[in-house]
Amino acid sequence: MDTTMIIVAGIIGVALGLVIAKLMEKKNASKILANAKREAASVVKEAKAEGESIKKDKIFQAKEKFLELKAEHEKVIVAKDKKIAEIEKRTKDKEAQANSELSKNKKLTEELETKARDYEYRMEILEKKQAEVEKLHKSQVKQLEIISGLPAEEAKSQLIESLRADAKSDAMSYVQNTLEEAKLTAQQEAKKVIINTIQRIGTEEAVENCVSVFNLESDDIKGRIIGREGRNIRALESATGVEIIVDDTPEAIILSCFDAVRREIARLSLHKLVTDGRIHPARIEEVVQKTTKQIEEEIIEVGKRTIIDLGIHGLHPELIKMVGRMKYRSSYGQNLLQHSREVAKLCGVMAAELGLNPKLAKRAGLLHDIGKVPESETEMPHAILGMEWAEKYGEKPDVCNAIGAHHDEVEMKSLIAPIVQVCDAISGARPGARRQVLDSYIQRLKDLEDIAFGFNGVKKAYAIQAGRELRVIVESERVNDDKAAELSFEISQKIQTDMTYPGQVKVTVIRETRSVNIAK
Repeated sequence: MDTTMIIVAGIIGVALGLVIAKLMEKKNASKILANAKREAASVVKEAKAEGESIKKDKIFQAKEKFLELKAEHEKVIVAKDKKIAEIEKRTKDKEAQANSELSKNKKLTEELETKARDYEYRMEILEKKQAEVEKLHKSQVKQLEIISGLPAEEAKSQLIESLRADAKSDAMSYVQNTLEEAKLTAQQEAKKVIINTIQRIGTEEAVENCVSVFNLESDDIKGRIIGREGRNIRALESATGVEIIVDDTPEAIILSCFDAVRREIARLSLHKLVTDGRIHPARIEEVVQKTTKQIEEEIIEVGKRTIIDLGIHGLHPELIKMVGRMKYRSSYGQNLLQHSREVAKLCGVMAAELGLNPKLAKRAGLLHDIGKVPESETEMPHAILGMEWAEKYGEKPDVCNAIGAHHDEVEMKSLIAPIVQVCDAISGARPGARRQVLDSYIQRLKDLEDIAFGFNGVKKAYAIQAGRELRVIVESERVNDDKAAELSFEISQKIQTDMTYPGQVKVTVIRETRSVNIAK
């Protein structure tokens, strides 16, 4: 009984608990539902408010967009209206122009018609006058026949005979004048031949300044220097620009060139080739290139020794190189370096005697003729050119002025300038110092080479045979065989037009093609 009662009580308790839990859950659910409804209402309210706000913004944006599109549309319409107005204006202008042209054409047509009528009227008058002239001519011929008593054909033949006699007389006079002109031309040609003959006889001064003698141990070496069919001597002449004369002179070869640098390069190259024993075109070119570099180094060394001997310091390297090049230049037959050293020493002594700066005077005296150093001649006086170079390489104004004023090209602005001028005159005026004939001769040879360099494709140009031959080496890539012949003719015509010279100048154009590869 007790157990049953407990079970029943337990069941009843569980049932009551479930009922109470259900009631509690229902109450909580109603609360949650009420809260949810309130939140939903709040969310809906907020959503409606936000929607209204977005709606207002969208409407405002749409209005703004509409206004923008309307403004753009109005601009487009205005632009189109403006363009249409311009087109209408141009059309009206063209119409007005066309009307003007039409009126002009109408006027011209009327003028042409008037001129055509006038022309026809004049043609009629001319035809009438021509008929009258023919009648007059016939009547005059008849009158002349009556007066002369000869028919027209016989009178014509007599007139022809008379004209023939006059023509024969004029022809004889022309022949006589032609003969006299030929005699005069023959005299001129004879004078040219005589001058050319005189030129072939080299004076002592020219030999001393334009020729070097290369001594040989034996005459057997001459054959090796000439090479098979003369290829070695041709290669040496082409590489150095020096004429090599191999004659009957025992144990000697003559090197002839107006440029002392080329002559020295040829002499040293020959010495190396003869000493080495290997003489062929490739070896010749190699030795000439090395010798050229050696001469350039020697030029710098000569410049350095000169300024050290004279006590000159701080000279620009380019000016030192120019001083070295003076060794291979001459002025009126006088060596330019010796002349400049002499002038520098005289300037130093004279400046010291006058209480001036002897070092500055020596500097100006040494550099006064650097304008004569360049190989290519310019129209600028050498004093002005030297002054510009001195200014370019940082020399003092007194030195630059002394260089430019030593031949009175510029005004003297310091006491050193007259000292340099006087010392230059002292050095050049002493007996036997200069030979003007040789200097003009060298100038003519340089002018010959400069004419060749004025044409495209010319690589090297050498004046040889005392200026009677110009040897031109061209670039094979730029000048073909036909162009080489044409170039030779053009250079000869240029020389004939621009230069005055005795005798003839032979122009030889050399074109050579080489293909070089190296096997490793």
